[in-house]
Amino acid sequence: MLKLRLSGLSCGACTNFRIPMPIPRSYSNSASSIVLSSIDVKPKVPLYLRPPSFSASLSELAKWHKWAKNLASSVGSTFVTLDNGPDSTLLRRELNWLLQDLIELQHHSKILPRLESSNNENLDVSVALRAPLEEMYCVWRQRIEERRPFQYVVGCEHWRDLVLSVQEGVLIPRPETEMIIDLVEDVALNNAPELAQGVWADLGTGSGAIAIATARALRSHADGDARGRVIATDLSPVAVAVATSNVQRYGLEDVVDVRKGSWFEPLKDVQGELAGVLSNPPYIPSGDISGLQAEVGQHEPIIALDGGTSGTNDLLHLIDGVASMLKPGGFFAFETNGEKQCRFLVDYIQNEKPGRFRDINIVSDFAGNKEKIIADVPVTSTGNGIFPIQSD
Repeated sequence: MLKLRLSGLSCGACTNFRIPMPIPRSYSNSASSIVLSSIDVKPKVPLYLRPPSFSASLSELAKWHKWAKNLASSVGSTFVTLDNGPDSTLLRRELNWLLQDLIELQHHSKILPRLESSNNENLDVSVALRAPLEEMYCVWRQRIEERRPFQYVVGCEHWRDLVLSVQEGVLIPRPETEMIIDLVEDVALNNAPELAQGVWADLGTGSGAIAIATARALRSHADGDARGRVIATDLSPVAVAVATSNVQRYGLEDVVDVRKGSWFEPLKDVQGELAGVLSNPPYIPSGDISGLQAEVGQHEPIIALDGGTSGTNDLLHLIDGVASMLKPGGFFAFETNGEKQCRFLVDYIQNEKPGRFRDINIVSDFAGNKEKIIADVPVTSTGNGIFPIQSD
């Protein structure tokens, strides 16, 4: 984790993170040759939020459950050996989560135990479902045979204290990215409470996870009537639609402004005025994409993963541009791909941006890997290394 302070300008963090689990996300990638259309996208409704408009008999549901459980069990440790993917134990746990989303909460205690028992009584009783069983056969086959991420199957991801909608085209937020919010609260807002009243930016917002969590943090640290706000940007129209939907579901429309565009482009009206800039950008080297877990490499939006030959294209773009965006004393945090990448970025800042950032340190991630750097400079990032930077 790298935390920097810009000489009297702003503050930031950078994290580095390995991808242990399948999770999708979408980011603005200025270095990418991918062209995204500006079509309007209607976000999909997560399974747990759909009305129970369908039904099946208990015997039909039990038949599907037995089939799905057997399919999960047939995997064994094959995926683990292949690419460190899920084993049968995790897949059966996911199946239970899928059932919980499929059936209304008040019926869990009556229906779920029956699916595991040999009780043959009242099997013709009707069970209300949020999706037809035909769809459940389809999505579970996709989960096993196509390695479609479970978060795409149910349409949501639990992250911090949030339940965020996600779908194809949007990167799933990882637990490691939560460290960016910890930095915002523990480093930025605790040391400089006035930043809670400022304007923050989440670049490459994807599902809106960082933006929403930051907005809630700013609200909890607000002093009096003055309230901070967050601008969330993303190049992907799918990400913009999903992030907007998530923002609305948490009633933060007056605090979080979601804008379509690449990195700093939608922020020209706040240039030099930002209290903080946060990002989980693409940072995986292009040559490593094919070796990722299937749930990631075959289903996540490449634009959210591929950081170019060395994985640093977008990271360098952020570092080069952030100083002009942050106000003095601002905070910058972003995610990176590990200690080696963080070290390279620190050297780049020290050699190419002398005097712009200060107090650079390395911070370990959840697993104890030295993948984050902390320093007094105007930039910060989080990931397999967190890189907070504060400007002077």
